[in-house]
Amino acid sequence: MDIVDVGSAANAEHSIAYRPLGLAVLLREATAGKDLTPLGERLLERAKRDNDPDVLMDLSLVLQFKYQKESALAVQALAIQRCRHYRVKSAQSASPLRVLALKAPGDLMTNTPFEPLLASAGPDVQVDVLYVDAHSTDIASLPEHDVVLVAACASDANAPVLARIEPLLGGTARRVLNRPEGIAQTSRESAYALLGKVPGICMAHTVRLPRERLLDAASGAWDLSEAVDGHYPFIVRPVGSHAGQGLVKVSDRHELAQYVESANVEEYYVAPFIDYSGADGLFRKYRIVLIEGKPFVCHMGISSHWMVHYPYPEMIAHPERRDEEASLMVSFDSTFAVRHRDALASIAALTGLDYVGFDCAESPDGRLLVFEIATAMVIHDMDDVINFPYKLPQMRRVFGAFQDMVKRAAIGA
Repeated sequence: MDIVDVGSAANAEHSIAYRPLGLAVLLREATAGKDLTPLGERLLERAKRDNDPDVLMDLSLVLQFKYQKESALAVQALAIQRCRHYRVKSAQSASPLRVLALKAPGDLMTNTPFEPLLASAGPDVQVDVLYVDAHSTDIASLPEHDVVLVAACASDANAPVLARIEPLLGGTARRVLNRPEGIAQTSRESAYALLGKVPGICMAHTVRLPRERLLDAASGAWDLSEAVDGHYPFIVRPVGSHAGQGLVKVSDRHELAQYVESANVEEYYVAPFIDYSGADGLFRKYRIVLIEGKPFVCHMGISSHWMVHYPYPEMIAHPERRDEEASLMVSFDSTFAVRHRDALASIAALTGLDYVGFDCAESPDGRLLVFEIATAMVIHDMDDVINFPYKLPQMRRVFGAFQDMVKRAAIGA
């Protein structure tokens, strides 16, 4: 939906039913650099008039894209108080294929962002969302469905949600994609326990430590290497952080002290730094998803800095890096996927997940260096087609594979 249509929908008369926009539409608008402030103002005015939970949900998303997290979650909570069940994609068929996603309340990193993956699924696919929390005892049974996707991801906040979802799944005879017990194994510490010693896989030993313990290490009262299998430099990040927020490399205990004293966080993940730079001094980080065990590359970021978060400025400034990424997407199945066939198969088998993503690189000794594994990684087709013309065909392959998986699961194939 174009932003003009968005505005007209939000300005519709009170008597006209509101057509929700949802994550896929609003993410595309935000990624394109559109100013969502006018839309947010119109949604707020409509919400004041009729308290429509669909309006509140869209307003919550706009606020998140405007980096107003606290307000966004407050608005989302109001919506969920009014309604737990939302239709995020309607079907034109009289007998649609019905997908039910079970989400947890929270921000954009709380759940699998499946909406862009299913946005192009066709007119015969209907997608509903049911919000579940630890206190949702009012849910006696699941809405009608042909397949269930557990979208709540692994986090401290979601642990009781996943525990609440488990008995709800006992009431369905339909296929469940991404069962809670598999999702729980993708937390940073659990992922290392699961995959860290697997042949062909390299993972930094990640431990979770309280602030007081890091201050002890920074003061010299305790040796950090006693808990973490390695020595300085270490990678440190706050528990619960994503997208590099608060992520630093500390080279000695003095840098550690400066970081912890300024961060004011109660718990941290700590891991030894693994230098994965290539012969040219550049760092290459890949985002890969496994769909029913088959790997698909979604992007390769190439950066002069060790912390690679798909560096758009660098990729745009260096056409040779885009050429390398384009070449990888063409050759991935016969090169990267072959080199790491056993490691990729191990990830699929050990997690037991139907759909999972991970960020990785290649270690100096040729192993698959896994940084993070999660079901909540954003996969989309919204990159600038002028600079990244090769990405759209690849993402259509990913979307098609995801949709095929869902359809097969729905019909029991």
